[in-house]
Amino acid sequence: MIPFDYRRADDVDSAVATVTGNPAAAFLGGGTNLVDHMKLGIAGPELLVDVTHLPFDRVEELPDGGLRIGANVRNSDLAAHPLVRERYPALAQAVLAGASGQLRNLATTGGNLLQRTRCVYFQDVTTPCNKRTPGEGCAALHGYTRYHAVLGASRHCVAVHPSDLAVALTALDAVVRVRRADGERTVRASALHRLPGAHPERDTVLEHGELITAVDLPPLPLAANSRYRKVRDRASYAFALVSVAAALDVADGRVRDVRLALGGVAHKPWHATLAEHVLRGGPTTVDAFNAAADAELAEAQPLPDNGFKLKLARNLIVSVLRALAGEDTR
Repeated sequence: MIPFDYRRADDVDSAVATVTGNPAAAFLGGGTNLVDHMKLGIAGPELLVDVTHLPFDRVEELPDGGLRIGANVRNSDLAAHPLVRERYPALAQAVLAGASGQLRNLATTGGNLLQRTRCVYFQDVTTPCNKRTPGEGCAALHGYTRYHAVLGASRHCVAVHPSDLAVALTALDAVVRVRRADGERTVRASALHRLPGAHPERDTVLEHGELITAVDLPPLPLAANSRYRKVRDRASYAFALVSVAAALDVADGRVRDVRLALGGVAHKPWHATLAEHVLRGGPTTVDAFNAAADAELAEAQPLPDNGFKLKLARNLIVSVLRALAGEDTR
């Protein structure tokens, strides 16, 4: 590991000013991703600004009935919070599906959103990677692609985003609150992460020095009937091959409203807007659910090793929607 300086932030404005003014500085939360990358030689910040002592460690109820999740709320505390479990069960399920108990005790909400891909080529500095070194090439294109993208990829990058939490927040219409040098702005969770295009080194729309301070969950009534389901190669501590976060409002056998997002299929959590459009107003039948899944996956471009993800995603979408509609899917 290269030498680096460490500074503990006492207030948010000075933390943002410090990182904004130093291109080689980075914020430090739980460190469960960044520190690993420093050890691997993927990241080499000269200064770490520790933001874990800033007052963003609470889940608060908002006047409109929504929730504000501080960026420093630990994943384990978020998953156990009674209001999260009651009003947004998909979020609690997504957090519990990620990592291990030890890591959830350390990882933070803000840091979870900013974790980087687990592509084996990104994490191996002996292989070319446009995300790690722009212009170097993408070793995954002609390599092992079982875990890689089937939607929204480019010739520059086929990696997928690893966060379970981010998929649930996308489905739940969450809004990310960001502090910057000249004030505060908000970004919809569905717009926080980027597709790779020609610049896969940019994971999010955040600029250097912008700090996530909180995530707001709107008072979304159908969120109480939500679910997160993840398929992976082993039962614990594995990233998603495909995951689905969904919320459903049904009346008289028809879909009044729906939210749907996919994980493990793209460079960002995939907001399944085409499937939502097909589902709204339609019947809660297996045929309708299949049609919605097919519409969302119609433009998919699987790689040699991951064509199975299309059938897996289709089956998972249908299974989750059937469960939310009250059907037994055993």
